[in-house]
Amino acid sequence: MKNLPEVKLGIVSVSRDCFPIELSQKRRGKVVEACRSKKIPVIEMKTTVENEPDALKALQEIQDQGINALVIYLGNFGPEGPTTILAQKFNGPVMFAAAAEESGEHLINGRGDAYCGMLNASYNIGLRKLRPYIPEYPVGIPEEVAGMIGDFQHIARIILGLSRLKIFSFGPRPQDFLACNAPIKPLYDIGVEIMENSELDLYDIYQSAAGDSRIESIAGDMAGELGAGNQYPDILKKLAQYEVALTGFMEKNLGASQFGIFANKCWPAFEKYFTFVPCYVNSRLASRGIPVSCEVDIYGSLSEYMCACASQLPPTLLDINNTVPYNMIREAGNATGDYKSSDLFMGFHCGNTPASCMANHSMKFQLIMHRLMEPDKEPDITRGTLEGQIRAGEITIFRLQSTADTMLRSYIADGEVLNLNPKSFGGIGVFAVREMGRFYRHVLIGKRFPHHTAVAFRHSGKVLFEALKMMGVDDISFNQPAGMLYAGENPFDGH
Repeated sequence: MKNLPEVKLGIVSVSRDCFPIELSQKRRGKVVEACRSKKIPVIEMKTTVENEPDALKALQEIQDQGINALVIYLGNFGPEGPTTILAQKFNGPVMFAAAAEESGEHLINGRGDAYCGMLNASYNIGLRKLRPYIPEYPVGIPEEVAGMIGDFQHIARIILGLSRLKIFSFGPRPQDFLACNAPIKPLYDIGVEIMENSELDLYDIYQSAAGDSRIESIAGDMAGELGAGNQYPDILKKLAQYEVALTGFMEKNLGASQFGIFANKCWPAFEKYFTFVPCYVNSRLASRGIPVSCEVDIYGSLSEYMCACASQLPPTLLDINNTVPYNMIREAGNATGDYKSSDLFMGFHCGNTPASCMANHSMKFQLIMHRLMEPDKEPDITRGTLEGQIRAGEITIFRLQSTADTMLRSYIADGEVLNLNPKSFGGIGVFAVREMGRFYRHVLIGKRFPHHTAVAFRHSGKVLFEALKMMGVDDISFNQPAGMLYAGENPFDGH
């Protein structure tokens, strides 16, 4: 996926001048060795920061190396002022970690007291109003710190991606989808640009792409991807023209941004003028790290992009759609494991999920739109979905959303897609999330989240949670385990 930032990690050690500087440098080297053994690319800065001039020298070295995500490592107690000045002056995501003592044989001349130094550093972090990544337990031996850095590279990718992101939207939200409200002020608060356009603009760029030399090759690529599922070969050139139009528009209008995503009006007028549904093209762009949300769901597309940055896999956007019938659960037997019926639901959308995220797929027509637009006739303008069963495996459902009063709130829940035939249409799968019933009531309903959820096809909750904290999002909900009550949850229910 080319639409994601490349994280270039650097590590700087700091040292308090009354501690041996060699201790911090030696420990830094061991952390770098541990990162290499875990295949985590990190560049070791040779400058060790003891004072403010050292911080400026380190910043120059960081700039010369092209570092865009920085690990500040307390190899000993560390000087809290220069340490936090370094974090403040660095223009990118920052992580703090500290060295644990290695051996009871070296607790006189080899004791670093970084456990204590992190406390002083944290106080100065607060004074400077910084929001670095601090692991849950930020003190460790080199192998443990390397693991923390491994998490940080994914967190940093989200932060870097959003800081260089532009969302292109086409059309207003449909009347019946006001739940996908999108106050744009919070986008600027987190460094995301937005360019809103009309449906007429979308039609214009599509018409202008007619005759583009890339259409033939893209249509051929579509045919190859669809294989036996290419049920409507006659519309591939139209779809290819639409893909050319969107990608060309993004390239011309990124401006000061580096990455782009879309939130587009996709029905009901779209089909009458374009004479196809855009779902398959949306799926193809998502597979390249360019989510295209339907129904002008701006925060849905943003959430998809964050999932892509966290997992480095194509994301999708689905309706949290319907319950799983009891008879299906009974027929499934052991396939549903120890999940309760209320832990299960079906994630569905018309056909925007990338082919790589599906167990099987083919191009079909959008049944719901067909009922509305082409009743009692063969599908024509409602063709172009990519449908099939979403593949089994681990997932995270996630959404970042602005409330009407421009406050950001979010939810995250790790789960899985079961290898269970959903027996329905669209891009669809049976999802399992622990305590989903309570999560549905007290988070999704209780906090007024819309029906769309972004899906990462890897457990990404830990990374997304830490990224949200760095972004300053305070309201982050998750699927609380049994016995851990939500605010407002009735403690007497069922007793």
